[in-house]
Amino acid sequence: MALNLGQRKRPSGVVFDMDGTLLDTEGPARAAFARAIVEVGFDFDASVYDRCLGTTYGETQKILLAAYGDGLDTRALGDAWTAHFLAGRDLAPIELKPGIAELLRRLQELNIPMAVATANQREICESSLSDCGVRQYFGHLVCTEDVRNAKPAPDPYLLAAAKLGKQPANCWAVEDSDIGTRAAVASKMRTFQIPDARPPSESVLALGHEVLASASELLTLLTEPEI
Repeated sequence: MALNLGQRKRPSGVVFDMDGTLLDTEGPARAAFARAIVEVGFDFDASVYDRCLGTTYGETQKILLAAYGDGLDTRALGDAWTAHFLAGRDLAPIELKPGIAELLRRLQELNIPMAVATANQREICESSLSDCGVRQYFGHLVCTEDVRNAKPAPDPYLLAAAKLGKQPANCWAVEDSDIGTRAAVASKMRTFQIPDARPPSESVLALGHEVLASASELLTLLTEPEI
């Protein structure tokens, strides 16, 4: 579903996913995983990594254990993955996704509060947003430690709206993955999906949300008079 120009009412708040939505992290995350899996004693298999894209934490664990066997220490892998991601980020800073800088500035000009709802750890979220120069735009961060039920449950988006002091139905959600989109739609926010690593599945497209090519398209809804 393309951008619905008939709905020009501005949001009372906007909640963004982080990885793949705000930040272009897919390449660095893949490179970090490739180094980490070798460090814990296994060969990197790109097809295994691809199957993990857009899955929940639990689903990722199942995929990895099925591929590498019970000898895989998932905790050690996770620690090594984080370490290599942070080290790689220090060498080659992560960039913002197209249109994000302009969108954040426009929302700030309109005094529309913003939050992040991410499945990532708070430490990485804080540092990544700061390194990209956009941390100051977000009044609240909802990270993996903050909710009992992760995406695709709506909990991260509902908590973000509560922290902003806004009703979910009056907010926008911006996502890239199918799992995150399911969470956002379930929260009753107006949901915009900007696919990153893979296109939306048919079942997710059936949710009826708006699928965009980049964040720049959202500026149209913020620069024209409200209807």
